Amino acid sequence: KLPNPLLAPTLKPDTLPVLPQWSGAKVFCTTRAGGGSFSPYGSFNLGDHVGDNPQAVFNNRQLLAFQLQQRAVFMRQVHGNVVAQLHHDTPDGQQADACFTSEAGVACTIMVADCLPVLLCDAAGRWVAAAHAGWRGLCNGILRKTLARFTRPDQVMVYLGPAIGPEAFE
Repeated sequence: KLPNPLLAPTLKPDTLPVLPQWSGAKVFCTTRAGGGSFSPYGSFNLGDHVGDNPQAVFNNRQLLAFQLQQRAVFMRQVHGNVVAQLHHDTPDGQQADACFTSEAGVACTIMVADCLPVLLCDAAGRWVAAAHAGWRGLCNGILRKTLARFTRPDQVMVYLGPAIGPEAFE
């Protein structure tokens, strides 16, 4: 169920442009601004694992669903190499560090701090995937396992999301 838009007049997460060659697949990135959490979590904290008020996190996730007009499925990321297939009824909290889906209305969601979000889409826009690419996951094959979920890996496009660098690490 999507929230009432009147409850979210200030939500304006940063967005990245839709990539036209992705046949309708969209890339959307948020920042810590625009939600209902309090310091030290920023205001748009989506992580239910960092000690923030659970109701604030729930409200922020509902605001995100409203903004996206689809369900964002949140996994429990552990720096591993499990890839989960997402459906409309996939519960939040499944342990995985990558996800993929072919269902409209389901957003592959990856949370990152100092790890790299890697987003994938087949050329026809039928399948999308997102991987949490930290050094442990990379060493354990998270990208190979994610790419293997596509029937035509030679036709997959990859988008590297916002990443931390030496000048901005702290």
